[in-house]
Amino acid sequence: MATTTRTITIPRELDPVAVFGPVDEVIREVEKAFPELTFVVRGDRIAILSRSKNTQSDADKAQNIIETIIQAAYSAPLDADSVRRMLERDVLRNHVRTRETVFASDPPTRRGAGSTAHTAGSGVNASRTGNRGATAASQRLHEGDASSTGKPRVPGVITFASNVPIRPKTPGQIHYVNAIESHVITFAIGPAGTGKTYLAVAKAVRAFQDKRIRRIVLTRPAVEAGESLGFLPGTLNEKVDPYLRPLYDALSDMLGAEQLKRYMDDGTIEVAPLAYMRGRTLNDAFVILDEAQNTTEQQMKMFLTRLGFNTTMVITGDVTQIDLTVPRSGLATIEGILGGINDIAFVHLDARDVVRHELVGRIVEAYDRHTSKSGKDNGSRSGYERSENGRSADRANAEHQISAVQRSATQPNAEESSVEQSSEKGHR
Repeated sequence: MATTTRTITIPRELDPVAVFGPVDEVIREVEKAFPELTFVVRGDRIAILSRSKNTQSDADKAQNIIETIIQAAYSAPLDADSVRRMLERDVLRNHVRTRETVFASDPPTRRGAGSTAHTAGSGVNASRTGNRGATAASQRLHEGDASSTGKPRVPGVITFASNVPIRPKTPGQIHYVNAIESHVITFAIGPAGTGKTYLAVAKAVRAFQDKRIRRIVLTRPAVEAGESLGFLPGTLNEKVDPYLRPLYDALSDMLGAEQLKRYMDDGTIEVAPLAYMRGRTLNDAFVILDEAQNTTEQQMKMFLTRLGFNTTMVITGDVTQIDLTVPRSGLATIEGILGGINDIAFVHLDARDVVRHELVGRIVEAYDRHTSKSGKDNGSRSGYERSENGRSADRANAEHQISAVQRSATQPNAEESSVEQSSEKGHR
C-alpha cells in the first residue's frame, strides 16, 4: 500500500512552539506513542506518514491528538510531561474521538463567586446528583470519554507563582478547576500530591486579583495525628502555625511574602484554625477548608453553614489519611448527605492526577491495592469503592463505637472542649 500522508497546519495566531513544545519535545512524546508512524515537522506544519493499512487507525488517532494539542494551545499550552502522562493513561490515545473530547473552548456562564465561567453538563456537574450512575458518568469524562451532555473546558493559566504559570495539568485537575468555576461549593477528594490545595489557593488568589471577592479565608483542623495544642510550647499562633504552614507557603508563592504580610495584617487574607469559624458569616469571600478528612460531622456542618453571599467554598481532603480516632469523619460521609443538592460538586482525584514525583503516584496505587486486597478499612475510608453491604457494616460499627464513647463521656462535646481547654493551657 502506498504511503498516506496527513498534514496539519498550525493556525497563524498560534506560536508553533506552544503546540510542538521547546525543541519539539511535545510532538516527540506523541511520536514515541506511535512508533510505526513517521512525523515530520516543517515550520508551522506537521506531516504524519502511514506506510501500511494496519497503521491507518493509529494515524487517525495521532491526528486527533495533535489537533487536541492545538486546541489546548489557545488557552493552556500542554507541556511534554502533561502529554506523556495522558498518553500513558490512554486518556488521549484510546479515547479521543474528536478534539473536543478532552479539550473544548465553549464559553460557559458565570455561577460562583470565584469564577468567570460555567461548564454546562460537565462530568463534575453530573456527579453532584450524588447517585452512583452520575458518579460513573463523571469518571467516564475523567477518562476523556465524550458525553452528549457537554464538553469539558480547558482552563487557562490561573495565576503565577514566582513568574511560573499555574494551571491544571491532568484531566482530573481540569475537571476540578471547572467545578470550582461553576459551583458555589466544591469538594475535592483525593490522595496527596494531586494539587487539591494548591489549585484551590490559586483560584482564590485569581478571584481576589480580579476583584470578584474582598477577602480570602483559609482554614484547616488545628489538631492532627492525636497531638494536643496545650502541650506544645509557645503562643496560640506559634502552636497552630505548623499546621497552617502549607497554606502560608502557597499564598507566599503566588503573592510574595511582603504582599501576603500586608494582606494578613489588614485582614484581607485570613489563615486560621477551624475552631475560629464558629459563629461567623462569610460574605464576599473565597473560603478553603484543607485537610477536611480530620473534621467531625459536627465541625463540617458548622463550617458549611458559614456560607454567605457572593462566597465560594472549596473543601479538600484525603479519606485514606484520617487521623480521628473515634468520631466519624465529616468528609467521609458528606457526599451521601449533600450529593443531591445543586451548586455542590464532588470531584474525585486519584493516582493518575498526582503531579509530584512519579513515585508518589506509585505509592498511592500500591496502598490502594493493599487496602483492596486485605479488605481492612478501620473506618478511615468513605466507602466510594466498596459495596453497599460493606459500607452499611462500617457505619453500624462506627455508630456502635461512638455510642460507647458518648456513654462514657462526661461532656456532650468532649472533642471541642478538649481543644478549647488545650488552647487555654497554651495561653497560660
